[in-house]
Amino acid sequence: MRFYDHLEELYGLPAFTFPAPGETMKLPEPDAVAWRIAAQGYGAEETWESAFGRFCAEVDTTRVRALIVGLWEDPEDTDPSGVIEALLSARDRLPALRSVFLGDIVVEECEISRISQTDVTPLLAGFPELEEFGVRAGEGISVGETLRLEFPALRHDALRRLTVQSGGLPVNVVRGVGASELPALAHLELWLGTSEYGADCKAADLEPILSGARLPRLRHLALRNSEIQDEIAAAVASAPVVARLEVLDLSMGTLSDDGAAALLSGQPLTHLKKLDLHHNYLSEPVRQRIHTMLEPMGVEVDLDQDDAEWDEGDDGTVRRYVCVGE
Repeated sequence: MRFYDHLEELYGLPAFTFPAPGETMKLPEPDAVAWRIAAQGYGAEETWESAFGRFCAEVDTTRVRALIVGLWEDPEDTDPSGVIEALLSARDRLPALRSVFLGDIVVEECEISRISQTDVTPLLAGFPELEEFGVRAGEGISVGETLRLEFPALRHDALRRLTVQSGGLPVNVVRGVGASELPALAHLELWLGTSEYGADCKAADLEPILSGARLPRLRHLALRNSEIQDEIAAAVASAPVVARLEVLDLSMGTLSDDGAAALLSGQPLTHLKKLDLHHNYLSEPVRQRIHTMLEPMGVEVDLDQDDAEWDEGDDGTVRRYVCVGE
């Protein structure tokens, strides 16, 4: 999987790209779409901040409910600090804003592994009524400085959905999320990635999330796209948070028969509405076991393997790949 297309919707609203300078078109009602604001590519005369300024001048921002931050000028060498500052400066003009996605950048604009990021929690602190937040992150370099995603622990009482997409998520982000007080959070989705692109999380680092102590309303947990998917599955097998989940998603990683066996030998999963294990490396007998155990109980199971890729070395060792790395 690679990001070839921009987001099509956010907050249940269809995405609409705010026009570039000189483009003329009828604009939709401010609260009818998720507004995508982006620079027009590398070296563009208009910066993201300038595009946002035009947006604020032409649209009744008091009615805007969802914003999608697309390409800023050079995401490989520049983090979105200026974008975050512009949004915070305009917060009084965005009283209805409930959803933000930071980094809707596709492969022809920048590989996910090269998307620079920064501390994104000031956005959450600055918009205490925000209900959804998503970010796409890699690791940029600027004058010898590594520009990585940061997420220090915070409290946010309104946030219901948090999504972090990465090909290599820093452990400090995982720990920051785990240490955060998010009493309203119902949907948590972390793409953990591979060490080749900066992931350094261990299964033990997920314990604060898996305990569920700070996430009383969590119903959808996705720990996806990990090269340690087997270890995560084993940790999930006895995790207290699982009993309250409706959806458990361990997809897009390197899940093998060992991880599936650990998961199935743990606590019952028959209360789930869905178990998503797509992009896996399971044998047919294990796949059949999962179907037999869960589907008769009404659990929707996704075991699709169509995009799973592996290499076999000369010594017979097999290397399995996560879905999204580079």
